Amino acid sequence: MKFGKQPAPVADINEDDLEVHKPKSEAAGVKAVMVALERAVAQAGVARTAHSLLRLNQRGGFDCPGCAWPESDRKRKAAEFCENGAKAVAEENTLRTVGSEFWAKHSIAELSTKTEYWLGNQGRLSEPVVIRAGETHYSPISWAEAFDLIGEHVRASTPDRCVFYTSGRTANETAFMYQLYARAIGTNNLPDCSNMCHESSGSALNPTIGIGKGTVSLDDIHDAELIFVVGQNPGTNHPRMLSALKECKDKGGKVVAVNPLPEAGLFNFKDPQTVSGVVGGGTPLADEYLQIKVGGDLALFQALGHLLLAEEERNPGSVVDHSFIDAQTDGFDAYRQARAELDWAETEKATGLTRAQIETVAGMLIKSKASIFCWALGVTQQPHSVDTIKEMVNVLLLQGNFGKPGAGACPVRGHSNVQGDRTMGIWEKPKEWLLDALDTEFGIASPRHHGYDAVEAMEAFERDEVDVFVSMGGNFSLACSDTETLEAGMQRIGLTVHISTKPNRSHIVHGRTSLILPTLGRTDKDDKHPKGAQFLSVEDSMSVVHSTQGRLTPVSEHLLAEPVIVARMAEATFGPDHSVDWKAMAEDYDVIRDHIARVLPGFEDFNTRVRTKNGFVLPNPPRDTRSFKTDIGRGRFTVSPLEYLTPPDGHLVLQTIRSHDQYNTTYYGLDDRYRGISGGRRVILIHPEDLVELGFKDRDLVDVVSTFRGHDRKADKFRLVAYPTAKGCAAAYFPEANALVHKENVARESNTPGFKAMFVRFTPHGADGAAEVSSEELEPATEGLIPGRSYKREPVRT
Repeated sequence: MKFGKQPAPVADINEDDLEVHKPKSEAAGVKAVMVALERAVAQAGVARTAHSLLRLNQRGGFDCPGCAWPESDRKRKAAEFCENGAKAVAEENTLRTVGSEFWAKHSIAELSTKTEYWLGNQGRLSEPVVIRAGETHYSPISWAEAFDLIGEHVRASTPDRCVFYTSGRTANETAFMYQLYARAIGTNNLPDCSNMCHESSGSALNPTIGIGKGTVSLDDIHDAELIFVVGQNPGTNHPRMLSALKECKDKGGKVVAVNPLPEAGLFNFKDPQTVSGVVGGGTPLADEYLQIKVGGDLALFQALGHLLLAEEERNPGSVVDHSFIDAQTDGFDAYRQARAELDWAETEKATGLTRAQIETVAGMLIKSKASIFCWALGVTQQPHSVDTIKEMVNVLLLQGNFGKPGAGACPVRGHSNVQGDRTMGIWEKPKEWLLDALDTEFGIASPRHHGYDAVEAMEAFERDEVDVFVSMGGNFSLACSDTETLEAGMQRIGLTVHISTKPNRSHIVHGRTSLILPTLGRTDKDDKHPKGAQFLSVEDSMSVVHSTQGRLTPVSEHLLAEPVIVARMAEATFGPDHSVDWKAMAEDYDVIRDHIARVLPGFEDFNTRVRTKNGFVLPNPPRDTRSFKTDIGRGRFTVSPLEYLTPPDGHLVLQTIRSHDQYNTTYYGLDDRYRGISGGRRVILIHPEDLVELGFKDRDLVDVVSTFRGHDRKADKFRLVAYPTAKGCAAAYFPEANALVHKENVARESNTPGFKAMFVRFTPHGADGAAEVSSEELEPATEGLIPGRSYKREPVRT
C-alpha cells in the first residue's frame, strides 16, 4: 500500500505485466477499506479525501457518482459507501488537472495511442478547448466563443442531423433542461446509456406490468424470503447491495445466484463495518449457485415456471395465487398451456445445468411466500433478453409477487442517475403526454417522430448523416459496440461537443471540429449563482428522489455547472427572444424543479418534497396498489419460444465484464482483485477444458475473431487465462472486447448491443506471443473455489 498524493502516471498499461492468481472466495473486508483509502489519498490527498467521504451518500451531502443502489431511510452509517464508490469519488476529487500545457504537449496522434487508463488518470479538465479541421492539437477557447460555435453549427444544420447523448451521471435538473433543448431544436435524437444497459428491462416491463422500473424498496430486499441474483456481480458493480443481502440472510432469507462466472461477491461477504467482517469469516450469501451458460436464463425461467405449475397441479392452492391472477392479470391460460410440457434434454443443453439443480431452486421458490428477482446486464444484453425478462415476470406473477412486502422485480441499475434521466424525458421514443405537457409549459412544438437510440446514432454517423453530436458526460466511443465502425463514424461529424470532467477516448476520435467543455462534478460546490449555492437531485434504482450537493472547491475557476452549460448552449442557439427562459433556470435550480413539477406526474410540490430528510418516492402502481397500468389495465403473462445461444463448431460464447478496478469506461486501476487478474486487461477467461479442446494452453497469446451473420470482427493480442467459468463460455473486459460486437448484434425490441452474445474463435498471435507473465497455479476449475462448496455438475439436493 502507498499512502500519499501521487502524480499522474507517465507509463501506460503494459500487458506483459499481467499477473494471474487464484480467484478470491470472499468480497469486501479490511482489504477493500485499505484499497479505497489508498486510491482516494493518491488522487486528492488526506484532507480533501476525508472531507468528501464523510459526505458521500449522507443527508445533505452528495450522491455517489457510481452505482444507483439506494440508501436507507433510517439511520445511515458514518461510512455509507463501498470501495468502488470511494474510487469513483477519488476520480472526481483528484487534484491533478489537465490544462493548456497538456494539450500543447500531446497531439491527437499521440493521444490516440493511449489507453483509457492513461487518459483518465491525467486529471480533471480545467478549461474549455477546441480543435478544428486540419489541426493536430486542442487549444484553449473562451466559453463565449465555444457557445457561439455550438449555436452556429446547430442553426446551420437541421434538427434530425443533431444528436444529444446523455450519461447516467447527469442529474435530474440537467437532464430535464437537456431534453427540453433537444426538443426545442426539433429532434428526439436523445440516445443515452440506458440504450446500452437496461433498455431491455424497460422493453419487457412496460407491456407486462405497466412500468419500466423495479417494484421493490430497500426494505423489501431485507424482508424477502428468497432473492434471485441473476446475471449480476454485486461485489464489483453494486457492492452496497451485499449489505442488503446480508440483512436478508440475517432475517432468515435465502439467496440463489445465477451467473456463468463464480463471482466472490455472490458468496461470502465480509462487512468491514462489523466485527465479524473484520476478524470473522463473514456471511455466506448464496445458498445455491447455478453456473448457467451465457444466454441460458430464458430456458431456466421457463423450466421454473413449468415446475411451479406442476406442483400446483399436484397440490392445488399450494403455489399459484389464483385470486391475484384472476383479479389482476391476463394471459394465464395461454401461459399455463405453454408451460405444461418441457423438453428437459433441451433445457439442460441450453442452461448447462442439470434437472436436479433446477428442481432444487424450484423447491425453494415453491416454499417462498415473498420472492424477488434481481437482474442486471448479464440478462439484458442478449438477442432474447426481452423475452427472458418477460419470463421472469411470468414466474413472479404466478405467485403474486407484486405489491406485498419482500416481493417484486428488481432490475439493478448501474449508473447513479440513469433511471432519473429516463424519468426526466431522456428517451428517443417519448410518450405523447410528455410532449403535450412540454409544449403547454414552454410554448414550443416538440417533434412527434421518434429519434435515434445509441445504435441508430452510430449507424447515422456511418452514413454521414450527423452534423452535431453533443455528449452530456459519458464516453460514447467506448460505451457502444463495433468500436472501429463507431470511431470512424464519429470522425465524420461536423461538430462534436463533450461536456466532461476528465479526458477520454471520445475526445480523441472527434469530429472535424470538436469542443471539450469542463463541468462541475457531483462533489464540487456549485455556488456561482445570484441566489448562492445550488443543489441537484437524482433518482435511485428504487424510485427514490433525493438531493445531492457537492461541497468541495472546484480544481479550476473555469468549470461551469451542467445546467448553466445547457442554458448557454440554448441561448446561443435560439437568441434572447426564445419562449423558454433558459437564464432563469440556470440561475436558480428551483425554477427548473417548478417546471418539472408541472410537467411530470409524481413530482408535484417538487421543491418542498426534495428538501425533506429522505426525499420522496415516485408512484409505482405494481408496488403501491398491486395494479398494472398496461394498455389493458392488467399484468400480462406472455409466451415466448425457447431460445439460447448456439455457437458454431470451434467457437465459444463470449460475454463482456467489468474489472473490479473499473466503472463503465473508467479505469480506477489495473487490479481485478476478486478474479485474481492484475497488471493487464487484454485477457480471455476460459474454462480449462475448452482450452484443451480448442488446442490452446493457459496464457497463450491469441487474436480473437467474432462472427455474426457471416461477418467477422477481430481484436488482437489477448491472453487466454484458464478460469472456472461455465464450459463453452468465455469472458473479456469491456470495453476492450466491444470491437468484437457487430453493430447489428442487438437485442430484439430494445436494440441493446449484444455484449453478452458474441461467438468467438481464437488464432495464435504469432511467434512473439510467448511473453512471460507471472502467475500462481490455478486450482481445478470445477472444484475448490469456495471452501466447502462443490462445483461439480451434480449438486447435493436439499
